[in-house]
Amino acid sequence: MATAWRLFYRDGLRIVGIDTILAEAGVAKMTLYNHFASKEELIIAILEKRDLEFRASLMDRVKAAGADPTQRLLAVFDWLEDWFASEGFKGCVFIRAVSEYPDPAHPIHQTAWRHKVAVKAALTDLCAAAGARDPAALGETLSLLIDGAIVTAHATQSTAPARSARATAAALLQLAQTSAT
Repeated sequence: MATAWRLFYRDGLRIVGIDTILAEAGVAKMTLYNHFASKEELIIAILEKRDLEFRASLMDRVKAAGADPTQRLLAVFDWLEDWFASEGFKGCVFIRAVSEYPDPAHPIHQTAWRHKVAVKAALTDLCAAAGARDPAALGETLSLLIDGAIVTAHATQSTAPARSARATAAALLQLAQTSAT
């Protein structure tokens, strides 16, 4: 799975073939098919694993920000900046998955979309804790802001989109908090 993850993330989900994964990993085809019935099952397993890792890392950063709800929410964008600066950053595998598998009924598309929905739900919870008048609307907006920052950071190989998104999120949160009183 580690080899498949590295290749899928670097090169794309559709373009990487099973034979390439097997050759790089030094694994026999039968071994792979004992664990996964198809390439699609392998991709789904990798997306599910990455979802858990991604959200755990993100929430660890949120918790490390302390008790202040505003700082906890803004920590999401600090985490993004660190991710954008990390070696080998190639954008979001979940954005890639929904674009490479555009049919909303496709299991890979659905798996990737579940991740996006879960992140949006976490953002909504953080917005509610920070006193936003309409946490669902702000969570949706911040989710869109994050996806835009990810795509821009990938295209430019810059961490600046995370800082810009953080400043925008802070302004939107302040407006949402002011509106709540």
